[in-house]
Amino acid sequence: MTRLRLYTPEDHARLTQAHGALYARDEGFDDSFAPLVSSILDAFEAGHDPARERGWIAEDDAGPLGSIFCVDAGGGAAKLRLFLTVPRARGRGLGARLLQTCTGFARGAGYSEMVLWTHAEHKAACRLYQRSGWRCTASRPVRAFGVDLTEQTWQLSFQ
Repeated sequence: MTRLRLYTPEDHARLTQAHGALYARDEGFDDSFAPLVSSILDAFEAGHDPARERGWIAEDDAGPLGSIFCVDAGGGAAKLRLFLTVPRARGRGLGARLLQTCTGFARGAGYSEMVLWTHAEHKAACRLYQRSGWRCTASRPVRAFGVDLTEQTWQLSFQ
């Protein structure tokens, strides 16, 4: 049975490693990606407001299955961060469940909108965002993490 629980600092190393390993294997990202994940978690741990910012870990009896975070982006907007599902959890609706949990929290916390940054090459995630009412507001080619990508910004309005 899959359960969602709140992120704790004890998840930091495992979550950083999972992001780094999966993105290296699946996307060809270089070793600059895991330190970025770690720095995002450092900032979250150092000063998040639990009433307005939260992270969730999905897991089952065999271990972690994914993550998603909601952080304050300023100006009344929330930002979705560190959305991940491990391969063995994909295709079972977990991504949609994590996304609904995160956006529901953001809406309930009083944000007017939610934004995220991703790459067009993450096709399954982009399809999920689109099905969930998000819209792509910007797209541009970049070289990041050692690969050529199409960076995208997505937005979901709560009004």
